[in-house]
Amino acid sequence: MTTIAVVRKNGYAAIAADTMTKWGSGKETATYIVNHQKIFQVGDSYLGVTGTATFQAILRDYFARPRVLARFDTPLAIFRTWQKLHAVLKHDYYLTTHNGDEDALESSRMDVLILNPRGIFGVAAHRTVQEFSKFYAFGSGGDLALGAMYATYADPKRNAEEVARFAIEAAAEFDDSTGAPVTSHMVRLRTR
Repeated sequence: MTTIAVVRKNGYAAIAADTMTKWGSGKETATYIVNHQKIFQVGDSYLGVTGTATFQAILRDYFARPRVLARFDTPLAIFRTWQKLHAVLKHDYYLTTHNGDEDALESSRMDVLILNPRGIFGVAAHRTVQEFSKFYAFGSGGDLALGAMYATYADPKRNAEEVARFAIEAAAEFDDSTGAPVTSHMVRLRTR
């Protein structure tokens, strides 16, 4: 499982993630897994992926392809990028598309947080794209991370990266599917 957080504060934005993978009751920590990073870079954007660990490899592979649409500067651009990705997920990566009877759309089966100089964004499994004004979290410890960010965001001594890292540390403390160490990245935001 995974917990990822993004924060926007005082002209900067940050993303942080845990590094533990869980398979049933077993856990694989950064001590044993070399490729434990859940955040990767595409151009000037950082993407943090929740869902099965295979999605990290899929997204890294997909966005490394030549001539792939990879725009992350607005919610609509991200949505268009994800629409193209979803078709490829089904065709090239064999995504299981069976959904529940209540689902109106096929699920991409992952939630992704995005950080870049234009802001912080989230893509939910059904390709809903949101731009966040302060902070957000996805994953198994997401609720704990959101609470930690709510409690620390206003502290003038903490920058965006410190708030994001603290959120993941709080999730790792109380969620059995989130584990340290924490990885993070911070960028300066561009004025619009």
